[in-house]
Amino acid sequence: MKNLAVFCGSSKGINSVYIEHAEKFGEELANNDRTLIYGGAQVGCMGALADATLNSGGKVIGVIPQRLKAVEIAHDQLTELHVVNTMHERKSKMAELADGFVALPGGAGTLEEWFEVFTWSQLGVHAKPCGLLNINNFFDPLIAMLDHTIEQGFMNKDYREMIIISSDPKELLEKMDAYSPSYAVKWT
Repeated sequence: MKNLAVFCGSSKGINSVYIEHAEKFGEELANNDRTLIYGGAQVGCMGALADATLNSGGKVIGVIPQRLKAVEIAHDQLTELHVVNTMHERKSKMAELADGFVALPGGAGTLEEWFEVFTWSQLGVHAKPCGLLNINNFFDPLIAMLDHTIEQGFMNKDYREMIIISSDPKELLEKMDAYSPSYAVKWT
C-alpha cells in the first residue's frame, strides 16, 4: 500500500493530542515511503499531517475544491495540488489515487468522506483497506454505534470486521498492509 488517503479535520480540536498524533502519523507515512493523499488544506489536523509528512521527506498530494481553496487555505508547499470543482470530484480523485483510506479525528466532513469509501468496500466497489486512527479514543462512540447497528440487524458483522482500528500509527499501517479483502453478500 503506497498511496494512503487520509481524511481528518481542518480544525485542531480542543486537545493538542490530535495535532501531535496527526504529526506522528505524517512522520510514519514519510518514514515508510508512503504518499499522503489528503484534502489539500494547510490548517488544522490536515495541515499538521501534511507538514509532518513533508518535513520528514515524504510526498503529499492534496485535492481541494475551488470553493474551499480560500476557506480551508490551500497548502502551497505540496508535492502536487489538484484543484477540482466539487466535493464529489475531490472524493473521486482521492479514491482514484489511493491504495487505502484512514480517518483521523475530524467533523462531519471527515466522517462522511470515510463512510463513503467504507460503504464502497462493503459493496465490493473496491478492495482497499479502511482504517481509523483512534487518537484519544475519539472513535470509540462511533465504533459503539456500528456495533449497535449490528445488534439491531442493520449491518452484517463481517462488515465491522473489515474496519482496521488502532491508536498507534505504525500498528495501523502494519494492519492495513496485512489486510485481505473479503466481500460479504448482503442479501442471502
